[in-house]
Amino acid sequence: MTPPYSFELVQSRETYLAYLRLRRAIFCDEQGLFKATDEDERDAAAFAIAAVHAMHPGAREGEEVVGTVRIYEAEPGLWYGGRLGVARAHRKQGVVGRGLVHKAVTTAHGWGCQRFLALVQVANVPFFESIHWRSLEERSYRDHPHHLMQADLESYPPGDEPRPQPGQGFR
Repeated sequence: MTPPYSFELVQSRETYLAYLRLRRAIFCDEQGLFKATDEDERDAAAFAIAAVHAMHPGAREGEEVVGTVRIYEAEPGLWYGGRLGVARAHRKQGVVGRGLVHKAVTTAHGWGCQRFLALVQVANVPFFESIHWRSLEERSYRDHPHHLMQADLESYPPGDEPRPQPGQGFR
């Protein structure tokens, strides 16, 4: 049986801190892409999205952040996703990564996205291709090979989640 997951915009400080801890565990500790933190200037304007695993369905207690992604608008209509990460224990099923990508792209699409891009590690290119993305070019990021990839927005209908107003954050 697949564990129950929800994919949601981060709306509390507690969830945001868990989201940052997971990013740090994946991108700093596990992959070594960054030293002490993977936070950067994009985080200030980005919308954080978390995959939450409910250990006891229907109860807010016992929830764990098991996946992360952020989205941001670089210019009107041009959105990027980044820092997609899934806790090691939740990677094999593919459910969490797909859910995060779907939530990220449909949310941005609902907020006026006309083009959605992401810089994807080479090992993850086949996964993205399987969910309606295409590679635009190869790039190096932090001395690691990546692909700049674009989502096929026709495969991601616009979401209806309201866009938070600037200053509504919890940071």
